Amino acid sequence: MDKTVGIIGLGIMGGAIARNLVDRGWTVVGTDVDQSRCTELSAAGVRIAAGAADVARAAPTILTSLPSPKAVAAVAKEIAEAGVERRIVAEVSTLALDDKLAFQQTLAAAGHVPLDCPLSGTGAQAKNRDLVVYASGDAAAIQSLSQLFGDFGRKTVNLGAFGNGSRMKFIANLLVAVNNVASAEAMVLAMKAGLNPDDVVDVIGAGAGTSRVFELRAPMMAQDVYEPATMRVSTWQKDMAVIEAFARELGCETPCFSATRPIYDEAMRQGLGDQDTAAVCRVLEDKAGFTR
Repeated sequence: MDKTVGIIGLGIMGGAIARNLVDRGWTVVGTDVDQSRCTELSAAGVRIAAGAADVARAAPTILTSLPSPKAVAAVAKEIAEAGVERRIVAEVSTLALDDKLAFQQTLAAAGHVPLDCPLSGTGAQAKNRDLVVYASGDAAAIQSLSQLFGDFGRKTVNLGAFGNGSRMKFIANLLVAVNNVASAEAMVLAMKAGLNPDDVVDVIGAGAGTSRVFELRAPMMAQDVYEPATMRVSTWQKDMAVIEAFARELGCETPCFSATRPIYDEAMRQGLGDQDTAAVCRVLEDKAGFTR
């Protein structure tokens, strides 16, 4: 297969994917509105393009990893108007379903094959190729990208119709939101009880109470160090709003998820927006009157 791939959006996730693909022999053509990211990724072997249309002209397959519905719509329009033959375009961001469907419509009308492929995993997991691709859309197109997905992730699942990838990601992120706050709650209770936080990480991490989120975030909580962020609190607010709207539309109560929302909101009020979401531990420390 042609091992040339375009990546539009070279942030925490897109940048890590780009590095992994370069390391595995891919020619990666990338772009980002942040020129510092372009400079950093150019030094890592990514060929930097002027914009989305130039990426589309250079690569038969494109991954888009973008921060907002506005950015996704603009990129879809630019690819559609680039005047290139059929491209497979896999959108890997977490966005509302309506935004993904608008992306699909714009690209399909121009003769391209859009896929909805959000990723399960943090930025730290992306660096280690520990991502799961929730692929949905055209089955043949998904199959044709199996090597690509395998070179930056550990597993790919084909979930069927376009949009099912996003639906599954909403479920996964609901659990992440709950497990992250639950991990912080447990760490604060343990520390206030006089337990060594490093011991808590080791002991709980080896027992029935553990989770992937605890294993990733509890060490940060133990050290009270939340940078570099694998998922910023400010970005997570966007994902939580999407899940909340999705559940509301279906008329489904989410009491555990809903209980976490004020804690993330408080993290924003405390100026922790650029910190990792594990920083909710500080919010719960304040509520418990605990000082390290």
